[in-house]
Amino acid sequence: MARDSQAALVALNRFGFGARGGASGDLINASSDPRGFVKAELARPSSVLLEAPGLQSAQQLGQAVFAYQDQVKQARGAAKAAAPADTPAPAEQKPALRRNLSLNAAATEIAGQMTDGKPADNAAKPETMQPGVAAPAAKPAPQPLNVIQKTFRAEALARLQRATLTTCGFTERLVVFWSNHFCISASKGELARIWAGAFEREAIRPHVLGRFADMLKAVEQHPAMLFFLDNQQSLGPDSRAGQNRKRGLNENLAREIMELHTLGVGGGYTQEDVTSLARIITGWTFAGRQGQLGTPGSFVFNTNAHQPGPQMLLGKTYEPTGLAQGEAALADIARHPSTANFIATKFVRHFVADDPPPALVARLRDVFVRTDGDLKAMATTLVDSDEAWKAPLTKMRNPYDFLVASGRLLARVPEDPGAYLNNLNLLGQPLWSPAGPNGFPDTSAAWAAPEGMKLRLDIAAQMGARLGNNIDPLDLLEFAAADAASIETRRTIERAESRQQALALLLMSPEMQRR
Repeated sequence: MARDSQAALVALNRFGFGARGGASGDLINASSDPRGFVKAELARPSSVLLEAPGLQSAQQLGQAVFAYQDQVKQARGAAKAAAPADTPAPAEQKPALRRNLSLNAAATEIAGQMTDGKPADNAAKPETMQPGVAAPAAKPAPQPLNVIQKTFRAEALARLQRATLTTCGFTERLVVFWSNHFCISASKGELARIWAGAFEREAIRPHVLGRFADMLKAVEQHPAMLFFLDNQQSLGPDSRAGQNRKRGLNENLAREIMELHTLGVGGGYTQEDVTSLARIITGWTFAGRQGQLGTPGSFVFNTNAHQPGPQMLLGKTYEPTGLAQGEAALADIARHPSTANFIATKFVRHFVADDPPPALVARLRDVFVRTDGDLKAMATTLVDSDEAWKAPLTKMRNPYDFLVASGRLLARVPEDPGAYLNNLNLLGQPLWSPAGPNGFPDTSAAWAAPEGMKLRLDIAAQMGARLGNNIDPLDLLEFAAADAASIETRRTIERAESRQQALALLLMSPEMQRR
């Protein structure tokens, strides 16, 4: 049983989000056939998709945010016109004015379909895992959430609930991996924030078990990515728009496609290739609020902004075929040997070890090349490899994994995302908001710093203080690891001074922190 429990712990922690508490029996089910337990999720491609009441398309959300911004602008103009010229409104009144603006009809309709969320600083129920903070004597009434806030919280809640309820979590882990690989940042602005969840649902999830080339195309043509890396500002110097506006290329998207999304640093491209790719994808943009190029918020190809003529990229000439020129270039980059090696290395680093075993990287690289970037085949090969099961669980869970794993073990399905969002901010991994286009780090050293571990301990202690009276930590340890739990962990929990302390120690144990 000990060997089966150890394999089950690898199945649940390395490939998933850990065992669920309650009567789910995840560890028992994984023990009987660990590889089959993980691979079962790969046989259900439709389960990767995320649909929930109120979640809207990027196009609909683009229209909603444009409408909201127009309403804000109109209200500010009306307030300015109504105020006496020599009596400016007090500074403290301006935020209230902004928060209480009513949405126009389009924004109101979409906002009304969103899952209603409470402000993050509201008092939360125990099951939300919100740190207990004494409320002040007097508290202002909560302000209504605007369409951008409602959308972000609804998307976050849908993602958190899926991660908490899924059986193993392997496909959700794949979603998180690819979403971080092709990351945007919700902190870029209102459009990025309202599009963050839709980007993941539309550009990542449909292709997690599909072809890399298809995901690459979907990502680079999604309005969220185009906005995040400023491609809507890029004009071909010789295009009609470029000549009229005296503005040229923006190379941000082209550079990150080659450096971060496909070939990787040292992947055989030059600065000239970056510039050439930037020319090739000029005109890739999204329709703005006026809808002159198409439905506001949708991907469009602007011929007037596209650099005319053939382009040389990575030794190949791409003829001037408009949108098809860029799509052909992306398809070839997706099949480049450097892309295969870069993706395989990063994939193994995420799931197995900070120093990826070279033989396993080579095997996944070969599968990637042989199957034309079949991501399901690559994931299957990973699960079938002995290296993935024999390597010790030494990788530190990042904050998102830690919070989801804790919620699963405690059998707490989130009803409000506020506590998770607050704790992710506190732990340095704000949801969909990395500091740069390279995403959040994926090594243990990045998350094992003393200050970060102290913050985790504080959160674990707060969970224990709220829930420890009603939970037997030793029973939870059986759900989490059973016979695979170390003697040290078991003795530490047994010697705790209280159930509350024991629960906190369990949540901070290697069985919960390592994957």
